[in-house]
Amino acid sequence: MIRRVLCALALCACSPGEATWRTTAEPDAARVAKAEVARDALGGALLAELQQALASGGPAQGIQVCRERAPAIAAEVSAEHGVSIGRTSFQLRNTRNRPPAWAMDSVREKADSPRFFESSTGALGALYPIRLAPHCVVCHGPPERIAAPVREALSASYPDDAATGFEPGDLRGWFWVEVP
Repeated sequence: MIRRVLCALALCACSPGEATWRTTAEPDAARVAKAEVARDALGGALLAELQQALASGGPAQGIQVCRERAPAIAAEVSAEHGVSIGRTSFQLRNTRNRPPAWAMDSVREKADSPRFFESSTGALGALYPIRLAPHCVVCHGPPERIAAPVREALSASYPDDAATGFEPGDLRGWFWVEVP
């Protein structure tokens, strides 16, 4: 009997439990810096590919970049910087961009300033607002102002699209970063 209890305790001690998260007003500066470098790398790479696609193929090509390349770019940045990173919103276009559990409340609240979280395992979670840039209204603006071919391309790629209705400067979503 004692042997079974000890084995069970050993298994529990070795099994990774789900981390718990809490907000922090004083995050580790080195981890914040790492999160910001990764955020800037993702934002910069995505913007560069998107601008190139828009210039060469218009909004339809831009939609393809967002659908196909954005997840790959996030994976590349994650691997290069040793973090987990992505984008999320309270109005998703791509349902795979749901926020991590630690960010859910801030997304629901539409937090408009950076927020930081610490996990029970010592990781940092960072949430950075994304504001809609003027050129983004082509795909994310009010539906009645999105050109019919763009609406059709969005509908074909994202049948459950909820990422319209924004004006330049509006809170569009967030970059999220987890730094181990």
